[in-house]
Amino acid sequence: MPPPADIVKVAIEWPGAFPKLMEIDQKKPLSAIIKEICEGWNLPNPETFALQNADSTNFYITEKNRNNIKNGSILRLTTSAAQMAQQLHERIQSSSMDMKLDALKDLANSSRDITFAQEFINLDGISLLTQMVESGTDFGDLLSFTLTAFVELMDHGIVSWDSFSVAFIKKIASYVCKSAMDTAVLQRSLAILESMVLNSQDLYQKVAQEITIGQLIPHLQGTDQDIQTYTIAVINALFLKAPEEKRQEMAHILAQKQLRSIILSNVIRSNKPINDEMAHQLYVLQVLTFNLLEDRMMTKMDPQDQAQRDIIFELRRIAFDVECESNNSGSIEKRKSMYTRDYKKLGFINHVNPAVDFTQIPPGMLALDNMLYFARHHQDAYIRIVLENSSREDKHECPFGRSSIELTKMLCEILKVGELPNENCHDFHPMFFTHDRSFEEFFCICIQLLNKTWKEMRATSEDFNKVMQVVKEQITRALTIKPNSLDQFKSRLQNLSYTEILKLRQSERMNQEDFQSRPILELREKIQPEIMELIKQQRLNRLCEGTCFRKISSRRRQDKFWYCRLSPNHKVLHYGDLEESPQGEVPHDSLQDKLPVADIKAVVTGKDCPHMKEKGALKQNKEVLELSFSVLYESDEYLNFIAPDKHEYCVWTDGLNALLGKEMTSEFTRSDMDTLLNMEMKLRLLDLENIQIPEVPPPIPKEPSNYDFVYDCN
Repeated sequence: MPPPADIVKVAIEWPGAFPKLMEIDQKKPLSAIIKEICEGWNLPNPETFALQNADSTNFYITEKNRNNIKNGSILRLTTSAAQMAQQLHERIQSSSMDMKLDALKDLANSSRDITFAQEFINLDGISLLTQMVESGTDFGDLLSFTLTAFVELMDHGIVSWDSFSVAFIKKIASYVCKSAMDTAVLQRSLAILESMVLNSQDLYQKVAQEITIGQLIPHLQGTDQDIQTYTIAVINALFLKAPEEKRQEMAHILAQKQLRSIILSNVIRSNKPINDEMAHQLYVLQVLTFNLLEDRMMTKMDPQDQAQRDIIFELRRIAFDVECESNNSGSIEKRKSMYTRDYKKLGFINHVNPAVDFTQIPPGMLALDNMLYFARHHQDAYIRIVLENSSREDKHECPFGRSSIELTKMLCEILKVGELPNENCHDFHPMFFTHDRSFEEFFCICIQLLNKTWKEMRATSEDFNKVMQVVKEQITRALTIKPNSLDQFKSRLQNLSYTEILKLRQSERMNQEDFQSRPILELREKIQPEIMELIKQQRLNRLCEGTCFRKISSRRRQDKFWYCRLSPNHKVLHYGDLEESPQGEVPHDSLQDKLPVADIKAVVTGKDCPHMKEKGALKQNKEVLELSFSVLYESDEYLNFIAPDKHEYCVWTDGLNALLGKEMTSEFTRSDMDTLLNMEMKLRLLDLENIQIPEVPPPIPKEPSNYDFVYDCN
């Protein structure tokens, strides 16, 4: 009989005593179980004792978590959490520095347990620790363990962060601002500042007044990755909590302090591998940096704003090298016609007033910013793209304006501009830390890719969305390898041409999970019988052509041959001896012997063949054994074959089994099935190129209320 579900078998430890094996009844109160254990060891005052896990956590067992105890667990009888909290509360106030240090070490370790933490906080322990910090009398290990205990206690979320004084904040900030500070103290201080900023808007204001970016950056130039991680975490927290109007100002300060290049040289390109926490903080910084683009992304262009319209004039001037005509030069209609022609060449949707194109949000004004950056900083490439497309036929023209707007929108989606960072994501890209204008440079590379892909696809205006899908796939595939620089990203794109994308899609569709989707599997099952019938017909046609077999005696090889073939109506096997190997097909009338297919009882192979059961040297010849098969008919009659090669062996055994209505099981059949089935699948799916195949069929619509719409043929 298995033990009851409520009974757990455990071992109980007590210092100085042998462990005790016992059964714990989970229905009994925990206090009663502790009392029973204390009585077994003759320990008084059981209310001052508790159970805890005898592992690295040392967490207390409570009524809330007791159900986590498993059979075979090792528990420890120890001082209760309340008693332990009271003792440590007194010990950390000791005048003896050694005793105080030991107490703080124990407190830092015990504070990880929420049961103990609650008891210590109830004794106003947080206030005691903050007073110790504010007094400034502790330093070195004493201060380090004090701050460690404080961080552990606050991590449980029992005490609000809003309750701390300015004096405490100033003290913590001073530890961060000092150039030479104990590593452990600096690490805990940075962690405390991050938590303050993230958990309280009021504390953010106070911390921001005490800490400057310039004081944090020196910590990034060291070699301790934990310190670097916590430093970037504090910068991220200040960035995240800053009011929107101050974020651009803060970004400007970060640029002035060369934060990006410091992170690139001291963190990303350092000799140490980047751990997960550092990767997460770099990802957060990347997201927050790109989120600065959100304001421009969600700003519509004002067609009446002359400064914004001047940007479009600048694009036209750079592309066609024309000076802005004076107001008096030419008629208004002539100038409008000239502008319209040029704006059409630039690829705007609205040729008359291209400002309207930038009223769509997203990408809003961000698209125009990208276009102007490309035109100014990559002028040759910009002019080449515009002139190259303006010289094509209208339907083959890749519209630069429309492409830039849609591409900017796509890049914002890929980089998730405007979204808050994901707490569990580590997806940072080193190449975005290699340039001060990384998003604009990213756009410049991708707009040239789009133009290249357009040409490779020989696209027309109707293919615009299809081209954008391919470009998106090229970009996302190139990003998956996490290029270390923009040049490496560009090189990766060179190897991801449209032809290569098609190959990758085909390979993934045939070999990966997409090809295992339910609709695809159902299609395979539907096609398979047709392919099997095709293979069967091929085998029977080969039998009708016939094959020359060599006669082999049990003693020695003889150069004698015999021929066998199936009649065209698949009713009779014709066979007969030959004097020599034939040069082509042997006609039916020259084969004297016949065997009606209806008389065949079975087809056997290998060791089951009658001529392989005979004694002699042939029995040991594995090669001959693998090529042997026999046709059994009547009671004890048989026709023995030894195929000239493996292919003929498979053809004949498959064909004979097909004649008998049995399954064709040779390895050649499996190979032919795979080849033909995959080929047929590719042909059937050719029209679905670039179309996502749904996992489930669309729902069947409800029946109509009446069928009056049906045409009556009568």
